[in-house]
Amino acid sequence: MTEFIRKILPNAKDDVLAGITVSLAMIPEVVAFAFVAQISPIVALFGAFVVGIISAVFGGRPGLISGAAGAVAVIFVNMIQEGHAKGLLFDTPVENMGYFYLLAAVVLMGIIQIFAGVFKLGKFVRLIPHPVMMGFVNGLAIVIFMAQLGMFKENKKDFFGQNMRKTESKDLVYKVSDNQVKDIASNTVLFTIEGKSVINSNTNEAVFVVSEGQVFDAKTKKVVYNVSEEGFYAVKDTGVVKSSMQGETLYVMIGLVLLTMLIVWGLPKLTTKIPAALTAILIVTLISIFSGLSSINVGDFIRDGGGAGLNGIAELSKNLNVLELWSNLPFNLDTLQFIAPYAFLAASVGLIETLMTMNLVDELTESRGNGNKECVAQGAGNIVSGMFWGTGGCGMIGQTVININAGGRGRLSGVMMALTLLTFILFADKYIEQVPIAALVGVMFMMVIETFAWSSFRILKKIPLSDALVLIIVSAVTVFFDLAIAVFVGVIISALSFAWASAKKIRARKRFKADGTKVYEIWGPLFFGSITDFNEKFEIKTDPENIEIDFVEARVSDHSAIEAIYALVEKYQAAGKKVTLKHLSEDCKVLLYKASPIFTGIIEEGIDDPRYHLAANPEKFPKPLGEYKF
Repeated sequence: MTEFIRKILPNAKDDVLAGITVSLAMIPEVVAFAFVAQISPIVALFGAFVVGIISAVFGGRPGLISGAAGAVAVIFVNMIQEGHAKGLLFDTPVENMGYFYLLAAVVLMGIIQIFAGVFKLGKFVRLIPHPVMMGFVNGLAIVIFMAQLGMFKENKKDFFGQNMRKTESKDLVYKVSDNQVKDIASNTVLFTIEGKSVINSNTNEAVFVVSEGQVFDAKTKKVVYNVSEEGFYAVKDTGVVKSSMQGETLYVMIGLVLLTMLIVWGLPKLTTKIPAALTAILIVTLISIFSGLSSINVGDFIRDGGGAGLNGIAELSKNLNVLELWSNLPFNLDTLQFIAPYAFLAASVGLIETLMTMNLVDELTESRGNGNKECVAQGAGNIVSGMFWGTGGCGMIGQTVININAGGRGRLSGVMMALTLLTFILFADKYIEQVPIAALVGVMFMMVIETFAWSSFRILKKIPLSDALVLIIVSAVTVFFDLAIAVFVGVIISALSFAWASAKKIRARKRFKADGTKVYEIWGPLFFGSITDFNEKFEIKTDPENIEIDFVEARVSDHSAIEAIYALVEKYQAAGKKVTLKHLSEDCKVLLYKASPIFTGIIEEGIDDPRYHLAANPEKFPKPLGEYKF
């Protein structure tokens, strides 16, 4: 039996220890990322457990660690805030509606990722150049840093002592004059304004309260209108009003953040046997609890509306009824249109980061994973997580490196990490509430410092200008838009830059034979980008009667090149001159023979003809080439 287990789990001891180590490093990071997305830590931890265990068991890369990563979290921030606002505008207002939109977006994200794996799109990660990867990492670090700055703000309170809502004025509903609120069409007086109260003219009952340009329903205490000298306006809720921390609260926040960063930086210099981030959080939490400092902790943040979703094990158990949980979400086209862009971006970013992490593990372990299988596993993990009140996730570069360095090589390390997380969720959730926000911000600041590729500043002057521009542009697009668009833009710019540089390499050596035949020896790649330069090499009008075009040092790459050769021969023949083509590959000859029978006497066959393939199979082009539109 022992021998059987050893065969299945050849690295069991190292995998178990590595998994436990990674889980300790995962906890503070996942909780910190929960605050980036403004969701409850329990939601993020449970999502990390589900995505982590499913990807570990069914993924295509043993040793890769998945969880609730910041790259995905930052995408959902705006969606969650807008979702909260949309929920308050329903006929029956729904609190924390952004959380339910998040669940739907995570499920849709998983479906998209499964399709990516089924259609074998994982291989396209090989097309991501190194400057794009560096820009991706730098942009991610900047986005996470900027998200942390929001933690230095507090929720402003309204007239009723609740979080003040930021509302934008829309259509005029009632007009106001002489402290009277009138119907727009009939000019009938409906309400009178007395101080902060708005009195119903028929019942003499105070139905609204006016405060700081907003009109509150006296019973529900919700903002129903914006008010100005002209009248009452319908509103669009755009989130909670924030104000910068001041005084003692700000100083305590800064002090604890700096202390956390100091511990995370200094502890590994003394010992690497205990995780620095977790140790820093424990020390700062104990200092905050026993010193009586006025520090905002996780519990305060959640109770003050900072985190959407489930707030504890009791609530988690209460929501085991999945149908009841999902009944809060309207299943209609409006919901799909709202969540689809965020789901697509999150799926793209999640797969990109996962596949980049997989490539890193391949290099570290000198083995190869299955990218398409990993895409399907990530998608399945996100679907299950979203259906059962968890957030989305993807492969995590930092935790994966910790796992590999700790000796984790098999699936057991990922499974052990997930089970340790589950243990923490079930038995230690109350302790999370005692953690100061400042400790999590300090951990994230140190992660930003470690994530940012500082070497990019040093190499900017040493790499080609095009690569330097790609690095900078990808970083900027990541910050101002999102990670997926940034990677796509970087790949496109890199591809165009490569095509432009290759297009300029086409050359033609010209010489004459003893019999007066002019020879063009073509050198360089002939493809869609170099066609113009290729055509400019020939002097059709002044060339002699006999022309020989030798492609021995050229590579005809695509059908645009075939079309260029076809058109060139036609021009020479129209001028009454004889052309001979030498050293074309078999694919080129097949297509040219199909293009016109004249090539039978023009193409010279040789035993030293090159052997390479075009971008497409010539058998798929049965018609003459001249009938195709290139």
